[in-house]
Amino acid sequence: MNRDAKRTLPASPEDRLLPRDTRRSLPIALLRAREAVMSRFRPMLAEHGVTEQQWRTLRVLYEAGAIEAAELAQRACVLPPSLTRIIMALEERGLLTRTRHEKDGRRVLLDITDRGRTLIAAVTPESVAIYREMEAKFGKEEIERLLDQLESLVDAL
Repeated sequence: MNRDAKRTLPASPEDRLLPRDTRRSLPIALLRAREAVMSRFRPMLAEHGVTEQQWRTLRVLYEAGAIEAAELAQRACVLPPSLTRIIMALEERGLLTRTRHEKDGRRVLLDITDRGRTLIAAVTPESVAIYREMEAKFGKEEIERLLDQLESLVDAL
């Protein structure tokens, strides 16, 4: 068979649910969109010495204040084993703290430090500039519509 020729998949009742073209596959399209967006942010984050996951973790703590690890993992879209490593790295750098819950000593709360807030403040102007560039290319209203649709998709699933 010619390598360039399109392969025909066997037809089955289940197969009718699959897109024939990966360009129309929702999971792949979401990954391509994520990569297109994150390729704009990665260099900036690297300049500030943080990974994407570390940045999401700090952003959530900045917005939420002190929270438990399970909630932080969920909000930051980080798997719990990865969060453990992220917490250790950010704590070593003085960007977050762990404290015992005042009413339940078994529970640990994570919070951003002043140093972490300083990092957020340093990155924010560059981040805003990247968002503005994306809005100029795609449209602010289109981005808002896309965010609303993605939220609806998550809610529906």
